[in-house]
Amino acid sequence: MVTLVFDGKMGASGDMIIAALLGVGANAEVLSPIEEGLGVKYDIEELVEQGIAAKQVRVTRGGKVIEGERSSKNLKDIIKVVESLSISEKVASDAVGIFQLLGEAEAEVHGKRLEEIHLHEVGADDAIADIVGTCVLMEDLGVKSVIVPPVSVGEGTVKMQHGEYPIPAPAVLVLAKNATWSIRGGPVERELLTPTGAAILVYFGEGVERIPPLEVMRTGYGMGHHKIEGVANILRVISGEMKNLEKDEIVLLETNIDDVSPEVIGNLYEVLVEEGARDVTVIPAMMKKSRPGHIVKVVVKPENADRVAQRLAEETGTLGIRESPGTHRWIASRKMEQISVEIEDKTYAIAIKIASGKEGKVYNISAEYEDAAKVAREVNWPVRRIIGLVEEKAREKWMQ
Repeated sequence: MVTLVFDGKMGASGDMIIAALLGVGANAEVLSPIEEGLGVKYDIEELVEQGIAAKQVRVTRGGKVIEGERSSKNLKDIIKVVESLSISEKVASDAVGIFQLLGEAEAEVHGKRLEEIHLHEVGADDAIADIVGTCVLMEDLGVKSVIVPPVSVGEGTVKMQHGEYPIPAPAVLVLAKNATWSIRGGPVERELLTPTGAAILVYFGEGVERIPPLEVMRTGYGMGHHKIEGVANILRVISGEMKNLEKDEIVLLETNIDDVSPEVIGNLYEVLVEEGARDVTVIPAMMKKSRPGHIVKVVVKPENADRVAQRLAEETGTLGIRESPGTHRWIASRKMEQISVEIEDKTYAIAIKIASGKEGKVYNISAEYEDAAKVAREVNWPVRRIIGLVEEKAREKWMQ
């Protein structure tokens, strides 16, 4: 079981991801069932870009590149195609999960219900090949977790079905909103992060600010199809073994407050996290002269400490904030998966977070609250019942 780092300083697209996974050691032969099922071929080339040996992948049919095709498929149509392929249940589940993310993003952009959305670009056979192919290669590599530092989206505008839009594309922004990783502009005027690439990274990836300590095993480079002057247009994927608990440098901010309303205290977590706080804890306490009050503790990266401290002072009116510098916390190895549950003859996919030790032994599983709450509202169940159902099913799968 390996950890993969997707280093998207030049963005990511479906074909670049497949090429990089092949470069990092995935077996191209496992793509055969997709080729047979879709009637396509993955043409894989070894090229050199800016002095770096990289792989490039094109999806072809009859010797011609499938590019710019449009599809009238909706999500149900795509699921039928995926389920018709000779792939494992996990690969099919992962692929459907990625298409679900894309469908929900497009629905939000266009202000429609998911059932009304036709995935014109990402419903074409080359996009299906990219997404299912990625899932097959991830399974072949035995990936335990995926780490994603900030991803570059490019700059300028991109032509789409209904006109020209600023980069990143609207669907990419919706996907990024639901990602644990962050985006950044540049470094060139071109679309670098595609909706397909973004959806794959959202589904598999856990965001970090920088590449964590890693015992590197292999490095793969996936080359894009656009030549960019002076820059290697590549996605780098690093495989290795990550230490179970990673040291993360932090600053601890702390202040005492005794004259702030409950409404202000209740709002602190959201506003401080928006400024860069990693965690906010409010502890009831007895202050001087026996007045009831609270101790506010804020975990923050050193580079964000000044900004968060300023916002903390503005929100609470505190006259002083203590800072404990040069400390650290230990972070467990984490990965995101999805569990499908059937409720009242309908299937729902809910994300779960899995914490494991260095040897891969899972010691904690927790359902993502927002996903569970969304399903709970739809089926009119208590959210704790949904969480319990999902976590029980996940424990049966990963904690046996």
